[in-house]
Amino acid sequence: MKQQKKDIRALTKEQLQRFFVENGDKSFRGSQVYEWLWNKAAHSFDEMTNISKETREMLKENFVINHIRVDRMQRSSDGTIKNAVKLHDSLTVESVLIPTASRTTACVSSQVGCSLDCKFCATAKLKRMRNLNPDEIYDQVVAIDNESRLYFDRPLSNIVFMGMGEPLMNYNNVMKAIEKITSPEGLGMSPKRITVSTSGVPKMIKKLADDEAKIKLAVSLHSARDEVRTQIMPFNETFPLEELREALEYWYGKTKSRITYEYIVWKGINDTPEDARALVRFCQYVPCKVNLIEYNPIDDGEFQQAASKATDMYQNMLERNDITVTVRRSRGKDIDAACGQLANKSA
Repeated sequence: MKQQKKDIRALTKEQLQRFFVENGDKSFRGSQVYEWLWNKAAHSFDEMTNISKETREMLKENFVINHIRVDRMQRSSDGTIKNAVKLHDSLTVESVLIPTASRTTACVSSQVGCSLDCKFCATAKLKRMRNLNPDEIYDQVVAIDNESRLYFDRPLSNIVFMGMGEPLMNYNNVMKAIEKITSPEGLGMSPKRITVSTSGVPKMIKKLADDEAKIKLAVSLHSARDEVRTQIMPFNETFPLEELREALEYWYGKTKSRITYEYIVWKGINDTPEDARALVRFCQYVPCKVNLIEYNPIDDGEFQQAASKATDMYQNMLERNDITVTVRRSRGKDIDAACGQLANKSA
């Protein structure tokens, strides 16, 4: 029976070095290969031009590089780019490049589908097929960095884990990917330019703090009232707001890093002064800022953007209580690339 080849990017640098020593070569050869895999993001062994052809053939006999492929790229009228990313097992995820005048941001996926069940999100309607591996997350960033350089003449400046999936339900792989992205041996990006967005998994937020992650934290909140939040995000029954609040206080106590709350105001769901007052109270527990996000429909009509006066009411109430608030307009809506729309619908 033919032995299945191992994905070479699952090996550490030390394991690669040991492989070469065990095969009668020098350990530095492992370091060379590691540099090709991560710093230069090689997709094939033939690209490794400072390694002999004989050694490259040996690598091909033993390993594969399970790289992603941008299967389809769509460009929005506002400059946003959406990639349909084909994985080695033919599953697909989506990632997005969001350009502004001063920076380009990569919105990357962490799962095929999603572990959670937010009713307003297209991705949540897909069952979770599997978690992404660290290299699959890393490759999304490399692809968007290449597009940023090609189309906007500058390197990628920021990364947000706001694509498909709940990052904290794929914690180990997400953290390994961030380690590679921020390592000088990888892409060398600052962790301060990386934001992990979670719907709120208290135990994993605490673990993030304990692991001294230097990234920024965003929480997809959308209601500070348990009865409303459970209605739109049913997992809130398992992870209620009190537990989330305790975890966020723990995070801030450990990191002193301000939290961002992502918040959509929907017609007839959370558009009352009572809802806004509940958000103000929740914001007073931990230093934070609020992004009021425009809603992006996902076809079924159950959720509708609230009237602008409701958003204005939230903004005024937050500002009166000295809470930083930004009203965010969505990008890439015409190609289903906006927040909550990612569902492998690229036709």
